[in-house]
Amino acid sequence: MQELVSHIARSLVDSPEVVAVTMSEEDDTVTISLAVAKEDLGKVIGKQGRTARAMRSLLAVRAGKENKRSRLDILE
Repeated sequence: MQELVSHIARSLVDSPEVVAVTMSEEDDTVTISLAVAKEDLGKVIGKQGRTARAMRSLLAVRAGKENKRSRLDILE
């Protein structure tokens, strides 16, 4: 899941070398934290949050295959 978010974020931003993705697991919940350059934050979130919502949906599908829940935190 971490690789999925990293791949998507790196293809969206202007500074892919700054993208940092960390993953933590707690019980049945997987939390993915995504950090990008400040000027790329809008590209990752998208208009009205559509891009972020799409990434969260993809994560939910992937986590559902493992009977887990997912959470995506986009950090400034």
